Amino acid sequence: MQEKPKITVTTSRTRRERVASDFTFTADLLPDGALKDFRQKAWDEFTRLPMPTTRDEPWRRTDLRTLPAGDFRLPKVDEYLDLPDIPGYLLRPLVSDQHGGQVVLYPGGSRVDLDPALVKQGVVFTDFRTAEHEHPELLAKMVGEVVRPQDGKFAALAASLSQNGVLLYVPRGVAVEQPLHSILWGPGAALAHIAHILVWIEDGASATYVHEAASPTEAGAHALHAGIVEVHVGDGASLRFVELQSWGEHVWNFSHERARVGRDASLDWIFGAIGSRLTKNFSDLDLVGEGATGRMSGFYFTDGTQHLDHDTQQNHLAPHTTSDLLFKGALTDKSRSVWQGMIYVAPGAQKTDGYQANRNLVLSKGARADSIPGLEILADDVRCTHGATVGKIEEEPMFYLRSRGIPPKDAERLIVEGFFDPIMQRIPFEGVRARFQEAITAKTASI
Repeated sequence: MQEKPKITVTTSRTRRERVASDFTFTADLLPDGALKDFRQKAWDEFTRLPMPTTRDEPWRRTDLRTLPAGDFRLPKVDEYLDLPDIPGYLLRPLVSDQHGGQVVLYPGGSRVDLDPALVKQGVVFTDFRTAEHEHPELLAKMVGEVVRPQDGKFAALAASLSQNGVLLYVPRGVAVEQPLHSILWGPGAALAHIAHILVWIEDGASATYVHEAASPTEAGAHALHAGIVEVHVGDGASLRFVELQSWGEHVWNFSHERARVGRDASLDWIFGAIGSRLTKNFSDLDLVGEGATGRMSGFYFTDGTQHLDHDTQQNHLAPHTTSDLLFKGALTDKSRSVWQGMIYVAPGAQKTDGYQANRNLVLSKGARADSIPGLEILADDVRCTHGATVGKIEEEPMFYLRSRGIPPKDAERLIVEGFFDPIMQRIPFEGVRARFQEAITAKTASI
């Protein structure tokens, strides 16, 4: 969904709506390289677009007035050498016994490993800096084709100033058997981690890719992440894409993500969100080719004063397309979640089959979940359904478990695990399920 700038109106003759302060980044921070012209155009969009306010429809439930935008700075080259190192568990494979390749993005640096056999097949899996030097024509041809800088203030910020990122390119007909893995590691107070993830799967190719963004929680500090994720799945291709977000609870997290799926192609897109202070995520699934299918599975668990806002679009732009979205979340303490979903069926996109559901389990009186599904159907031969629920743990299952000698804390944890089981069943990776299980255990322990 595009953020639409809206002029702030005067509520009285002497008072205007207070808005978030703007960032203090300057044009001299724009990186040089093959994307110089693209970045300059994105910068022009960034300076033109105002900061979002709650008067903008996509931002009605996410208030940025306390965002300390002027405090953030970009990391210096090799700054990660003076910051906490990445934990070993984040480097371990989540979906197989070993990686086909791994990219680690640090503040001011990166590390890349890729199986030589994949290199011989023409697979490119590297960081953005290396891609600009070694694959400039390939990168320039694809960047900005799926997510545009004008999609919003933070999209323009990420497009113009991304000092780190990942390029995954799989040539036509190549099947990447071993999963690929990248980690954006973001320690450091007041740092702005700006990232651009570009995934391009050519016709008839296939891959499994896991990307994780993480950082330690730094009490009393604040940090920023602004990111773009662009995914192209060509005709007859398939991609399994897992995204995990475990930012420290001092991080302001913003991302614009869109996947474009071609004719008879398939995408299995899995989201997991357990971290950050505040998250605003736009995730669009564009089914552009006849017979395209896409599945979106989301897991989130909030505590403290966390605020997670996920805005999803399932856009059926061709006939005989199928989408299936299920997001499930649990909330404790005074945390809040927002999910806004829309299924759009374009004129002529007949035989569309679209489904979306959002289920929320509220575990404390101070927590709140907002769930807003939607349909916009401009074709007359379709099947589209949606649903949303917000509830708390029922007394009957709690009584049943406690009557069999299970302590209250363990009984509650078991019920939460059962609530999330439909999401777990949609995830074919044991390591990812285990990571979510660890989050459930950690979050429920504080209730």
